[in-house]
Amino acid sequence: MKYLFVTTILWAFSFSLIGEFLAGSINSYTAAFIRSLLALLTFTLLLRKPIAANLLSLKLTAIGAIQLGLMYICYFHAFTLLTVPLVLLFTILTPIYITLLDDALTKRFRPSVLLVAVIAVLGALVIRQQSLGDNYWLGFLVLQGANLCFAFGQVAFKRLARKEPSCLLPEQQRYFFFGASIVTLIAMLLYGEWPSGITISQIGILIWLGVVASGLGYFWWNRGAATTDTGTLAIMNNAVIPLGLVVNLIFWGQDVDYIKLVVGGGIILLAMALHRRLTANLD
Repeated sequence: MKYLFVTTILWAFSFSLIGEFLAGSINSYTAAFIRSLLALLTFTLLLRKPIAANLLSLKLTAIGAIQLGLMYICYFHAFTLLTVPLVLLFTILTPIYITLLDDALTKRFRPSVLLVAVIAVLGALVIRQQSLGDNYWLGFLVLQGANLCFAFGQVAFKRLARKEPSCLLPEQQRYFFFGASIVTLIAMLLYGEWPSGITISQIGILIWLGVVASGLGYFWWNRGAATTDTGTLAIMNNAVIPLGLVVNLIFWGQDVDYIKLVVGGGIILLAMALHRRLTANLD
């Protein structure tokens, strides 16, 4: 749980940093590749351990290609179609995807876990409720692709960690970022372009996103996903929304509806408390 919470704080900054400083000026496919590559280099250079081609490394590469690679392509592209608040709004369905995917893979249906996931979605919807505008459907569909990739990767990694606990070791995470780098590299070569006139602040943001938010963030998030139950994991996927608004308020002075923030945040906390009561030790 602590890994999920710490990572949520890191990721709360990502929405605003991408939306305010990168979107529209840095090609989305190029930004996705740079972020994946920096995360890969962070683990590769620090660990300096030989690469082992085996079944586990192939599985981690495949998970990284989907959870991080495909997700980044859709996620960064969504910022060219949607505003930051709408990106936050359209991420709220991820907990439901996590719950349904986990149930489908385990061939079971748990109404209680789905219930708390829906409550978490309602809490996030209260916080981010707003006028959608006229041209938002394409952005919505693109971001749902990102949500599905992220949800699938979390569930797949959680299931793999049960069978292969060694995948939680730092040296194994290289393959996760290797898979992401392959996918984003292909996308960049096909549709990307190298940024011209990039600023020092944009370079710093890309380094922070790649090394900290992606490198450390996904290492901690996957570790947290593997060691917590599915319901808690689903709920924590929406915890970034109130935290992201707090970041916008403190650092960028964005207008925040305090009543919606308190009510929606309270609903998300209620979902967590209800889940703990109904599904203790379910997984």
